[in-house]
Amino acid sequence: MFGQEDIRQICEHGLTREEVELQLKNFTEGFPFLKLARAASIQDGIIHLEEPEIEKLGLQYEKQLKNGLIPLKFVPASGAATRMFRMLYRFREEYKNEQQAAELLKQPTFANVRRFFETLSHFAFYGDLSAALQKDGINIQKASMTDIIDYLISPKGLNYGNMPKGLLKFHQYDSVTKTPLEEHLEEACLYACPADRIIRMHLTVSPQHKNDFSNKVESLREEFEQKFNVHLLISFSEQKQSTDAIAVNPDNTPFRDSDNHLLFRPAGHGSLLENMNALNADLIFIKNIDNITLGPLRNPTIQYKKALAGLLLRIRKQLYRYQQILDTSPEDLDESLLSEMSAFLKNTMNVTPPEQRKVVTQTERIAYLKEKINRPLRVCGMVRNEGDPGGGPFWVINNDGSISLQIVENSQIDKTNEQQHSIASHAGYFNPVDLVCSIRNYQGKKYQLNRFVNPNAGFISEKSHNGKTIKVQERPGLWNGSMAEWNTIFVEVPGSTFTPVKTIFDLLKQEHRYKHCSIALS
Repeated sequence: MFGQEDIRQICEHGLTREEVELQLKNFTEGFPFLKLARAASIQDGIIHLEEPEIEKLGLQYEKQLKNGLIPLKFVPASGAATRMFRMLYRFREEYKNEQQAAELLKQPTFANVRRFFETLSHFAFYGDLSAALQKDGINIQKASMTDIIDYLISPKGLNYGNMPKGLLKFHQYDSVTKTPLEEHLEEACLYACPADRIIRMHLTVSPQHKNDFSNKVESLREEFEQKFNVHLLISFSEQKQSTDAIAVNPDNTPFRDSDNHLLFRPAGHGSLLENMNALNADLIFIKNIDNITLGPLRNPTIQYKKALAGLLLRIRKQLYRYQQILDTSPEDLDESLLSEMSAFLKNTMNVTPPEQRKVVTQTERIAYLKEKINRPLRVCGMVRNEGDPGGGPFWVINNDGSISLQIVENSQIDKTNEQQHSIASHAGYFNPVDLVCSIRNYQGKKYQLNRFVNPNAGFISEKSHNGKTIKVQERPGLWNGSMAEWNTIFVEVPGSTFTPVKTIFDLLKQEHRYKHCSIALS
């Protein structure tokens, strides 16, 4: 199947022939669906924290910060803003002149485009767009629809259609505008500031935008460091080519371009596990670049971030105790301590062993406890599901018969199975990607995170390349399949902590508009 030129291309990508052949096998055989036992809910896999406990956990976390705990904020930020402006691209392709554009705007299909022009002045980027037009002698009040769209999304003006979300103007505070990058930095200063006053934040970015991010950080450095009395230690990495996956034709044969070269594509956010594996910190907060809110509304976010971290530290302390006993003096384990550990796994860590593991020898019990207790730990915020697309928290029956908590994406659920579809449709919570992670054991040694992945949790989808249909493959997602074998805790967090920007109109919501939020607060 592969010639010498193919092998050379595979090696240049950092892949091996065996890895690519496995990817092709996945296309042919597909990935198995997960088997849902039931949806997680309050008191059944999801913890609800009352106000006194939230405050107590936050104080415990702050105490550890003063004692030398080093946190880091990890932000996947390589996503382009193209999808935010999809309807503008489509509209721009449809019309040839202003008269035709005006007619198209009357159609229900382009109601969102009509709304865009009606609300244009409300967006934080309005001033920049006006300046870009004015530079070429065009007054934004008299500009054609063609000019407004072109100067917004193309290199002719702001080039927002090709920019990463993290560098777009999202928020306007009177005369000051801010990008998601700036808002994330401010958040980090408020909940991830250790005793050494060094703010550690790591962003995964696209190669073509790495300098843009770096330059933006440097332009902000002096202002931030003076305002918050901190030092910024901001690092960047790119998704590694060695995590890419081969693309195939609809018949699962390798797709080749016009030069007869194989096509490799980035294999989803699960590829970022390699980037995360290289990080060094006591705690790692994970939050997507587009999930950000206005400064006056961020108090719940700060409060719950600290509470989630405090809960993780409390649980980790017990895990570390058990890890040390199992590692250094397993001979001292009596029935009482074995039962205590088993109860902790079941009642606190939500790990139910398979039936065949319930009556075993002491040696086997110790081996099982050691395997399950000596794993990375994550505490994940969950919000009530109000129709958001994406994954959620479920109890999953694993291949060995055990049951554990997992974040499950829609693509991992067999919707043709009536029972599985029913479980999924009655899920009451949604995964907003709000995680606090611990990736070290009791000795401070980092886990090799690729050891805790469910390799069967990838998925396949259809895309197009130069007008041709192709099938692509994504690795197990970073917070679902890639963390399937982590110890996992789910905690309910308020919906106000989840304010993503998926479409341009999300920026018109109250949580992204300073004037409206100021009125609401007053």
